[in-house]
Amino acid sequence: MTTALALLAAAGMLLAASPWLWPRSEQRAKREHPVVDRLRDRLIQAGLERVGLGTVAAVSGVLALAAATLVHLLLGVVAITAACAIGALLLPSVVIGIRARRRRRASRVIWPDVVDQLVSAVRSGLALPDALMTLAESGPSQTRAAFVRFRADYRATGNFSLSLDSLKERLADPVADRILETLRMSREVGGSELTTVLRNLGSYLRQESAIRSEVEARQSWIVNAARLGAAAPWVVLLLLASRPEAAAAYNSPQGIALITGGFVVSMVAYRLMIAIGRLPEERRWFS
Repeated sequence: MTTALALLAAAGMLLAASPWLWPRSEQRAKREHPVVDRLRDRLIQAGLERVGLGTVAAVSGVLALAAATLVHLLLGVVAITAACAIGALLLPSVVIGIRARRRRRASRVIWPDVVDQLVSAVRSGLALPDALMTLAESGPSQTRAAFVRFRADYRATGNFSLSLDSLKERLADPVADRILETLRMSREVGGSELTTVLRNLGSYLRQESAIRSEVEARQSWIVNAARLGAAAPWVVLLLLASRPEAAAAYNSPQGIALITGGFVVSMVAYRLMIAIGRLPEERRWFS
């Protein structure tokens, strides 16, 4: 009986200390927090990998407070103050999203060239890690920093799979995931058709980039119309609220209900128009 109690107590102490002895891995933590993972990918895609989520939240809060204070001092309308505060709170996320989409649009042009350089390196007899490391010197300027760090990781650890995972996190790009997972499969499974697969992938990426560019150019008027349609009523509202009698009317319960309803309708309509005019984005692979 004493032995059983001692074993039970030891097991309880071991379980209590398990979070410190065996902390959960990064991959598992990422799977449990997909929203945070998506936000971090968005920062990396926007070229702001050194900016933390806490910094974005702090900047959003400061902008919301500043906008609310300024609008309330100028107009004194509670509903407009709240609407402007919410808009300022979302502004950093919107700017980051726009920047990330522009960088992704620009990066679609460089990945076929990366594939061509990989094909040339593999056909010249280089191993896959060495072929990837050549991109640190001869690859496109937008991706050289990530491949320089891959080279350092691989030379330090000698683990191709682990270095590839780190490279995927730094690039945070669906197209890069497809290329790197193709290389991983070729290294782990083997096969003599890697160059053929890469050439076909490069051809497909060029065709996809050309089609997307043409469709986005033709649908750009939808996005511009959505932005103009969402902003115009609020500009008129701000001009009307500058008059004292209009400000008093907007501070009434009916005025607050009107502005709140208009804000909700504007947000929903804007999101619907953007969703209609935006092409579906490719999802990341095994991340």
